[in-house]
Amino acid sequence: MTADTKRFEAYDVLGDGISFVRLINTMGSDVEIVNGARVSFGKRREALDEKDKVLIQYLADERHTSPFEHVAFTFHVKCPLFVTRQWHRHRTWSYNEISRRYTSVNMEFYVPKAYRQQAETNRQASTDELVSQTKDGKSIQEVITTHTEEAFALFENLLENGVAREQARMVLPQNMYTEMYATVNLHNLIHFIELRIHAGAQWEIQQYALKLLDLAEEAAPFAVQAIRKARNW
Repeated sequence: MTADTKRFEAYDVLGDGISFVRLINTMGSDVEIVNGARVSFGKRREALDEKDKVLIQYLADERHTSPFEHVAFTFHVKCPLFVTRQWHRHRTWSYNEISRRYTSVNMEFYVPKAYRQQAETNRQASTDELVSQTKDGKSIQEVITTHTEEAFALFENLLENGVAREQARMVLPQNMYTEMYATVNLHNLIHFIELRIHAGAQWEIQQYALKLLDLAEEAAPFAVQAIRKARNW
């Protein structure tokens, strides 16, 4: 597999064969980080040497972040709507998302195989303990699957009855998959990852953050390795 082929490979994130993230484009590399740091001295490198690698590690250790902004990435992401809404809180990214005002193609839904319990002391977090049935003994997965199918059927029925897509879409649940192009520089990508791999972050978005880090390492290996070392990732 060539580097270009690998760049466009879609990686399953949530293990359901639907979710994915793939690296579409990059700008810059480890060399541009070094050049950004050394331009104050009027120096430029065409290739890294050992001193440059030491410099990158120093920048990561001391959190001198501006040189890392000279590397940027564009990702193609397919994730549930509720993940996207968390993602969009990071306003340093640029986003373009599929619109259900324009198309009804490829409408798919995320139905997890396991369901976490609500944390008692943290309103926004869950625990590792799982729950599989409702209080009346029904399978939670079956209940959610049924709800999802009925919501989609209602959406299709509304369209068949002439309701505009921009209104019919309001009945679709938050577990519907969406797609987006998302562009970010390395500094802000690392900030995103730092927040979203935290133990208190939602499991689903943690999985996307971890995969983004792996993909970024393909384009700027020394920088990402230095950041991993500096942050004990």
